Amino acid sequence: MHILLLGRYNKYSRTLSQTPWIIDGVRKSDTSVEELIALPINKLVTSKCHVFLSSGREDVDVRTLGLGRPFVVEFRQPSRILYDPEEFLAIQRKINMLTKDIRVRDLQQVTKEQSNQIKEGEEEKTKCYEALCYTDTQIDQTELDQILASVPNPLVIEQKTPVRVLHRRTLMTRQRSISDLVATVIDPYHFRLRLTTQAGAYVKEFVHGDFARTKPNLTMILDRFVDILELDVLAVNIDFPPMLDNQNDENDSLCDINEK
Repeated sequence: MHILLLGRYNKYSRTLSQTPWIIDGVRKSDTSVEELIALPINKLVTSKCHVFLSSGREDVDVRTLGLGRPFVVEFRQPSRILYDPEEFLAIQRKINMLTKDIRVRDLQQVTKEQSNQIKEGEEEKTKCYEALCYTDTQIDQTELDQILASVPNPLVIEQKTPVRVLHRRTLMTRQRSISDLVATVIDPYHFRLRLTTQAGAYVKEFVHGDFARTKPNLTMILDRFVDILELDVLAVNIDFPPMLDNQNDENDSLCDINEK
């Protein structure tokens, strides 16, 4: 016996992991997105255990803004399986009151078949990002615009598994697409970059190149060293879960795949 809850979360902290961060039995952070969501819900459903699943994941130092990232939590052996939607709305409000690090919206009970949609079309979905970038060589808006205007749209890149995740990911080369590159200069050494990527693209590595393991990369394109100082997910472009009518206090999406 189980129940499945579906929703979207925003993550506003740059020091919060998505799931419990434990290395060699040692906990590296006090809590996680998963725990901030699941533990308050479990006080209502009193299950034996839970399983947390999301549409991708962000790094600890990356925020997720806009309408948030879709997630599903399966609660196994709950005290009951029938709930009023208002009960989950009340839990959602409680979660949002207990922390400023995350925010939950569209929390609802779904069937197993409905929950499977979170992984359907995984390769086809896109994500929109904004990155604060640093370059060691001065650049102005005119030069930046001219260079980016010459980049194919979409740009197809080849990415070897990044060095930073080799300890937990298979070494392989993945082909991914990058589109809608737009940059705004802040000062001669800093600019904000917006881009839309195919799911599975490593944005940090696209910017700095990861020792030329990602080609082409922004460092190659701009012909100067570039690195990311901050990264935000602005949108996970998947038409799921259904939006509820009670979300009148939430932010709108900051980037839509249809806004070209």
